[in-house]
Amino acid sequence: MATARANWKGFIRFGDVTFAVALYTAASSSERIAFNTLNRSTGNRVRREFVDSETGQPVERDDQVKGYEIENGGYVVLEPDEVASAVPDSDKTLRIEAFVPCDEIDDVYFDKPYYLAPDKMGADAFKLLRDGLRQAKVAALARTVLFRRLRTVLIRPHGKGLVGTTLNFDYEVRSSAEAFEDLPEMKIEGEMLDLAKHIINTKKGTFDAKAFDDRYEAAVAELVKAKIEGRTLPKSKASPPSKPSDLLEALRESAGVTSSRKPRRTAAKADAGESPPKAKRASRTKTSRSKTSRSKRAA
Repeated sequence: MATARANWKGFIRFGDVTFAVALYTAASSSERIAFNTLNRSTGNRVRREFVDSETGQPVERDDQVKGYEIENGGYVVLEPDEVASAVPDSDKTLRIEAFVPCDEIDDVYFDKPYYLAPDKMGADAFKLLRDGLRQAKVAALARTVLFRRLRTVLIRPHGKGLVGTTLNFDYEVRSSAEAFEDLPEMKIEGEMLDLAKHIINTKKGTFDAKAFDDRYEAAVAELVKAKIEGRTLPKSKASPPSKPSDLLEALRESAGVTSSRKPRRTAAKADAGESPPKAKRASRTKTSRSKTSRSKRAA
C-alpha cells in the first residue's frame, strides 16, 4: 500500500480514541480494456461537445450551469457556489456510532469497498480496533463526509487491516416486492427437495476469485491482438439453445438417479381405457386359441 495513492485521509474515532487512517480503492475497473471513439474516415479521435438543444450552438464551460427540472419543462438554475453550499461540513473523521453483528446488514446496501490502513501514526489503536472487531465478530458503523456526501461506512476486519464499505442510502435500495410479485406460491418438498439438497452438497466448495475469469475481456484482448498482427479474427462459437425440461426428471439426471416411474403416455392410455401393448397381444392370442378350439369341435 506504500506506493498506492490514498483517495481520502482522515481519522477514525471510537469512544475517546482517535487515530489517523488512509482510505484506498479496493475495487476498480480502470484495468479493463477501454475504447476511444474515432472518425472512421480520418482515424482521428472524436471529442465530446456540449451544444444548446434548441440552437445547436456549442456552449462554453463557463456558460454551463446545473439545473433541476420541474414541471412543464422548466428548470431551477443552481450556480456553482450555491451547489457547493449544500455540501456538509467535514472534519474528516469517521465516527463509529454502533457495533453490529457482521451478518446483520443486507448486502444489497453494500456500495463500494475501500481499504483502511493506519496513516503514519496510530498503528496500535488501529490494531486494537481490528482485533477487537474480529474477536467480538462485529462490524462498526461509522459516518463521515466522503466525496461531498455524508456517508455511512461499514468497517470490518480484513486480513492485516480494515475494509470500509460505503452503504447505499435507504431510498437508493429498491424493494424486492416488485421484482418477485409475479412469483407463484409453491411448496417444494419430498423427492424434489431431497434431490436439490443432494446436488448442492455434491457441489460445495470454497470461493476463489482467480477461478472466475472475465471472458469478455479476454475475447476483446485476443481480438485486438489479432487485428494488430493481421491474423484472421477469431470466430465465436454459438452455444446450443437450451431446451425446457421436466424439473423432476432434470433433477434426477443431475443427481445421477434413474427414474423408476412408468412413462406418462402409457399411464395416460391406461386411464383412458386403452390396454397396454402386452395386454393387447395376450388378448389376441386368447381369441385365436378360442377360434381354433371351436373349429376342432365343429369338425
